[in-house]
Amino acid sequence: MASGEWHCEKRFKNESFRNEDENVLETGCLSIIVLGASGDLAKKKTFPALFNLYGKGFLQSDEVHISGYARTKISDDELRDRIRGYLPQSKEDAEDVSKFLQLIKYVTGSYDTAEGFQALDKAITEQEISKNIREGLSRRLFYLALPPSVYPQVCKMIKSYCMNKSDLGGWTRIVVEKPFGKDLASAEELSSQIGELFDEPQIYRIDHYLGKELVQNLLVLRFANRLFLPLWNRDNIDNVQIVFREDFGTEGRGGYFDQYGIIRDIIQNHLLQVFCLVAMEKPVSLKPEHIRDEKVKVLQSVIPIKDKEVVIGQYEGYKDDPTVPDNSNTPTFATMILRIHNERWEGVPFILKAGKALNSRKAEIRVQFKDVPGDIFKCQKQGRNEFVIRLQPSEAMYMKLTVKQPGLEMSTAQSELDLSYTQRYQGVVIPEAYERLILDTIKGDQQHFVRRDEQKAAWEIFTPLLHRIDDGEFKPIPYKMGSRGPVEADELLEGAGYVQTHDYIWIPPSL
Repeated sequence: MASGEWHCEKRFKNESFRNEDENVLETGCLSIIVLGASGDLAKKKTFPALFNLYGKGFLQSDEVHISGYARTKISDDELRDRIRGYLPQSKEDAEDVSKFLQLIKYVTGSYDTAEGFQALDKAITEQEISKNIREGLSRRLFYLALPPSVYPQVCKMIKSYCMNKSDLGGWTRIVVEKPFGKDLASAEELSSQIGELFDEPQIYRIDHYLGKELVQNLLVLRFANRLFLPLWNRDNIDNVQIVFREDFGTEGRGGYFDQYGIIRDIIQNHLLQVFCLVAMEKPVSLKPEHIRDEKVKVLQSVIPIKDKEVVIGQYEGYKDDPTVPDNSNTPTFATMILRIHNERWEGVPFILKAGKALNSRKAEIRVQFKDVPGDIFKCQKQGRNEFVIRLQPSEAMYMKLTVKQPGLEMSTAQSELDLSYTQRYQGVVIPEAYERLILDTIKGDQQHFVRRDEQKAAWEIFTPLLHRIDDGEFKPIPYKMGSRGPVEADELLEGAGYVQTHDYIWIPPSL
C-alpha cells in the first residue's frame, strides 16, 4: 500500500467524522454470521467488504470470527476457495487474504429447521469460548444475504436458537437486504413478522446507496456550506433530476428481475433515498433518529404520482431471455416526477429516472437552476447553471457556469467548476458502500439504514402505480438497446421544465 493510502486509511479509522453521541467500536468477541454464504451477494459483496475492514484494522483476528451458513453442502476450505476469487489477487495482499480466510468457518443447514441453527449456535459459542468471552458479552451480527421470502423463518430460527444468551453488554443484530417487500402490504407484513422477533434498534435494513461516498457527502454539502443555504429552494431551483443508467440488460437475471422491475429494483429504494437527502430539511443534530425523522417528513409530503407524469419502457429483446414470460409487462425503464407539497419545494419537479440497456452507465444528481432574469448577454440558449453530483463512475461534483470565452470578443460559453475525486484525492481509497455500512452496523449507528416508518412512507408513494402496472393498465413503451430510452421520457422532462444543454459535455479531468 502506498504511503499516501496508508495515511488516508489511518485517518479514516482514527479521525473519522463523529460527534459525542456517536457509537464507537467496542472491544470483545464479535461473531459475524453470513446467511446465504454460498450465494453471489455474499461472495461478491459481503465477504470482500469484511476483508477490507479486516485489512484496515477494524476487524481484529483475536476478536472476530466469521461463520458462513447455507444449504449447500461444502467444507470450510471449499467456501474459502469460492470467496478467494473475489478478494485482492496481488502478492502484497496474499498474506492478509490467507489470514482472513482462516477466520471463516462454514455450517450447512436448512433455513427452516432447528437442527441447522442449533449447529450454527454451537459453532459460534465454541469460538466465543475459545476467546475467553463470558456468556452474554458476545456480539452477534447476522447478515441475511438471502431472498426476502425466507426472512421470517430465518429470523424465527435466529431468535429461537442463536441469540446472545443474556444481556450483559453484548448484542444481537440482523442486517436485511432489499427488496423489502413488493408493495405496501407485503412490506408491512414482513416488517410485522420481523418486528415480533426483534426490536427496531436490532434491525438494519441496508440500502447500499446510502453507503456511497458522494451520497454521504450530501448532508455536508447542504448544511455545512453557506453558499447553498439560500439557493436550495423553489425560488432558485427549477428542477432536480436523480438518474440511474446502465448500458447492459438483465444478463441472465431476467427471471429474477421480471418479478420486480426497474421501479422496485432501483427507484423505490436507491433513488428515493437520494431524493430524501436532497430534499429533506436540516435535522436537529447528526443523531440517526433526527436524520431519519426528516427523511420521513419529506416522504410524507410527496403528493400522489400522476399517470401523465410517468413514462415506462421495456427494451427490445428483453423477452428473448427464456426466463422472462412472453407476455411480460415489467418495465426495464422508468421516468417519473415526484412533487413535494411544502414551503421549500412547492412547484419544483423531482425527476427520478432509471433504466437498463441504455447508451451510458452512470448515476448522478442534477440540480438545474432557473434562468437569469434580465439576461443582458443573451446566453440563455447555451444552458442553465447546474450543480451535478456524479455518484458513479468517476465520482465528482461540478457546477456548470456561463463564462466569457477567452479572446477579444465578448462571447460566452458553458464551463464548470470541477471537483473530481480521482484528481483532488489522489492516493485516497474510497471505501466500498458495503464496507462502510457493515462497519456502521457493528458500531450500532443506524443513520444510513432505513427505518420502518420510512420504508412504509416510501411504499405508500409507489404502490398505487405499481399495482396499475402489475394489472396491465400501464404498458411499457418499447425502446432500442443502446438508446436514451423512450422518446416520450425526454418529452416528459421538457414538459417539466428541464432545459438540456446540447453543446456542452463534461469530461473528467485527467491526472
